[in-house]
Amino acid sequence: MCTYCGCESIEVIGRFMAEHTEIINAAGQLRRAVEGGDQGAVRGACDKVAALLHPHTNAEEAGLFSVMRRQDEFTEHIDSLCAEHTTLDEQLAAVRAGDYGRFLEFHHLLRHHIDREDNGLFPASAIALDGPDWEEIDEATPTP
Repeated sequence: MCTYCGCESIEVIGRFMAEHTEIINAAGQLRRAVEGGDQGAVRGACDKVAALLHPHTNAEEAGLFSVMRRQDEFTEHIDSLCAEHTTLDEQLAAVRAGDYGRFLEFHHLLRHHIDREDNGLFPASAIALDGPDWEEIDEATPTP
């Protein structure tokens, strides 16, 4: 989590960062379930991760990402983050279906993805966006 620029004081960014922590914690529970090999526990843990991850990524894409994508210097980066959202969903579904070997790939991408947002996109958004942008983001961002 970024702690140097103050971007977490922007309400929606602070919310997304807090959700990242929840998702990482749930992924830890999933890791323990995968290590235990209990299919029911793995499915339950996958469902918990998905219940946190899907609303989070949908909110990011509907609000912050859609506004930032309008600036040419962010378009490619936003597109790659959206592609990672899709890949994370696919990997999580594979783990839930019993391909436990995909967990490490999922977990690595999840950590990398969150780092790219917390320490890249979110601080950049604090600099690049202004009041009307944040109002639009707040209006477009679904609440949990």
